[in-house]
Amino acid sequence: MDQGWVFEAARRAGVLGGLRPRIRIGLALGGGFARGIAHAGVLKILERHHVLIHCITGVSAGSIVAAAYSSGATPHEIARAGCSMRFGDVGRWNLGRLGLARSERMIRFLERLLRAHRFEEMFIPLGVLATDLATGQPVPFYGTGRVFEPIRASCSYPGLFQPVRHRGQLLVDGAVSTEVPAALARQLGATHVISVHLPGDDSGAQPSNLFQVVNRCFQILQSRSQDNWRSETDLVIAPNVCRVGWDAFGRGPELIEAGEAAALAALPQIEEWFGRVQPFAPAGAA
Repeated sequence: MDQGWVFEAARRAGVLGGLRPRIRIGLALGGGFARGIAHAGVLKILERHHVLIHCITGVSAGSIVAAAYSSGATPHEIARAGCSMRFGDVGRWNLGRLGLARSERMIRFLERLLRAHRFEEMFIPLGVLATDLATGQPVPFYGTGRVFEPIRASCSYPGLFQPVRHRGQLLVDGAVSTEVPAALARQLGATHVISVHLPGDDSGAQPSNLFQVVNRCFQILQSRSQDNWRSETDLVIAPNVCRVGWDAFGRGPELIEAGEAAALAALPQIEEWFGRVQPFAPAGAA
């Protein structure tokens, strides 16, 4: 169902007319390759319990989910796309000096999943974060422009996907500089930020290939730099996905259930916010 129509119908019926803009919930989605399917489970629970989202931001896999939801795709549609996705839908092996694969195929995948293709067309304000490979600084995208290149850049895991050249910058995965884009949600107007963190493998197993070595190095670095996003976060939702491999798309139902369980556990705190102040959502929110 069209999210904009739902809100407008409610406003005209007087359901939302008396609400004052005291609280704006921002949802910040972290990365995790296949583990990103868990985000759909979180969204299912938030929708089911009528938690209005003022804005949504994402890095890496989280940027795909954030853009899809912001464009009007339902959690069920996002979950179905995630469970059926394979590497070939978003990447093509092409050994180059800067990476092992190219990600142009991702555009076709996004064209099928997203109902809007520009930031200004989204029902909910959207923010996507990439990383400038030269400076190491986060590069935020929001407001206007097409979303495909920013999402491709945000998903360009170093060493695997070749970086994306955009306006003179060489961009890679947003999670390199910011594991969860909570600060970007603040920048888009959120007063309360829910960060969805997808923890990696914590089994202590020895890496068995080059990609696992690189991935483990990133996990170690990110675990020591969590303060930068946790300080901007009011509530962390962390689905139990740490034992799920980066490419385990076949475990989609399990990932969705993990997202649902974590979101359900967080509901009491969210409801406490609403007990103190009144919610506010933008004109296109569900």
